[in-house]
Amino acid sequence: MPKILLLEDSAVDAELIEAQLESLEGTVTLTRVATRAAYEAALARESFDIILSDFSLPDFDGMAALDVALSTAPDAPFIFVSGVLGEEAAIAAFRKGATDYVLKQRLVRLPAAVTRALNEARERATRKRIEQQKDLLVRELSHRVKNNLAVVLSLIRRTGRNCATVAEFEAKLVARVRAMADAHELLFEGNWDETELLNVFRRAVRPYNADLSRFDFGRHDLVSLDPKAALSIGMVINELVTNAAKYGALANDQGRIAIEWFIQEDAASAVLHFTWSENGGPAVALPDGEGFGTQLIKTNIEYELEGQVRLDYNAEGFAAEIRIPLPVA
Repeated sequence: MPKILLLEDSAVDAELIEAQLESLEGTVTLTRVATRAAYEAALARESFDIILSDFSLPDFDGMAALDVALSTAPDAPFIFVSGVLGEEAAIAAFRKGATDYVLKQRLVRLPAAVTRALNEARERATRKRIEQQKDLLVRELSHRVKNNLAVVLSLIRRTGRNCATVAEFEAKLVARVRAMADAHELLFEGNWDETELLNVFRRAVRPYNADLSRFDFGRHDLVSLDPKAALSIGMVINELVTNAAKYGALANDQGRIAIEWFIQEDAASAVLHFTWSENGGPAVALPDGEGFGTQLIKTNIEYELEGQVRLDYNAEGFAAEIRIPLPVA
């Protein structure tokens, strides 16, 4: 439904113009003003898809009307509809920014001029949106690349501090970088939109137990994660399953891992509860100190996602309980 602003002081000419506009496809909303004050008030009050203006007006001229339009509604096409617009004035109007002009003696041309101007304006608006989206994506990509490089550099430094050999350093670093890559791959497949927690979990544990045969699933609600949460939780699950494969329930053939997650929600908040409980693996001993893997888990949950995490080194098996606030639907 095109919204048209008509600046015309002659009631007779306005009726003739309105009659021509009735031939346009669809419903047209026409607002007519006759003075500068009413014209400026209309532009300040609402937006219009196109502006039609006489050239000779009682209290100001068409060029002044064009100046007002260019400053307050630069995206709206501006067409002069006049009986006195000469060639020199038309050229000057085009140079200043007018879209077209139609002589009142040939108003039959007005519907085609309006249709063409509206179509061109839509095309410009579409191109502008595409360029803005492209610029936004480029900036977002640059931001993410910088963040990822910072994370990788941190992984390199912190992993090296806790490794006794080059081989151990390489294995741990490759696993953690692969976890990042897997999470990014999953988000890319979903057009960097929300992704399901179950898919994040499957991707993170795939190198160690692709068919999930060593996991006993309890309740697992359908949980959609934004990209930030998906990346952080993917890294955390990778640390949990890596530790289980080296020291815990996946280090032998008998161990199993019970996994559960659900959302506790009310009108004001939503919290994701995630539990990981190992059994049947080698005996668990409390570590001498807090390693980088534990720090990585806590940093991602407590700092990145503003959640809470509890790690229990029970003799019968390691356990983790995580709580993460989620946006309320």
